[in-house]
Amino acid sequence: MSNSYAQPILRTADLSEGLCTVERLLGIADLGGLEVDFDVRISSTRSLSAVLAVLPDAEWWAEGGRGGSSERRDDPSASLPIWLRRWAGAPEMVKPFLQAVGDSPATVRWDFNAWPEAPEVGLGVGGTRGAFVTLCVHALDLGLEEPAADYTVFVHVKQVEAERAPWLAARVELRVIGDLVMAPY
Repeated sequence: MSNSYAQPILRTADLSEGLCTVERLLGIADLGGLEVDFDVRISSTRSLSAVLAVLPDAEWWAEGGRGGSSERRDDPSASLPIWLRRWAGAPEMVKPFLQAVGDSPATVRWDFNAWPEAPEVGLGVGGTRGAFVTLCVHALDLGLEEPAADYTVFVHVKQVEAERAPWLAARVELRVIGDLVMAPY
């Protein structure tokens, strides 16, 4: 398995604009097998309680290798700050998750079957390994390392199909606004 590559196409202070852009991108994708992955870096008990109410079966681990984890059945509030992840969730979980994270840095990644054919750039249908859209919340990057007050939408593609990212951006009347980077997952 290889990582996808992602390129930012929108940075906005308006969450609804970010979600609208995601919806427009999903509107051109083959949504067979659609599922959503959630990641968040939590530092407060308030955010922790709210996120666990939405994702009670999420995995978590203490930041910095300090040892606490869901696998060990530790108390997450005693291990803050933590990283929390939930794979293969339902799209209906997105809005409650975004409300729950508060100002914590987080990502929501929509995973689906394929991007459409892009004949203008010589590409056929894009397969599952590079067919994602990610919304970064309160972070500039997919690894949640660079804090921000805004939201960023990334399109994911296969590295060998890098020209698909600007093509996708143009389909939703945007353009790429940053470099193509390897996604952390």
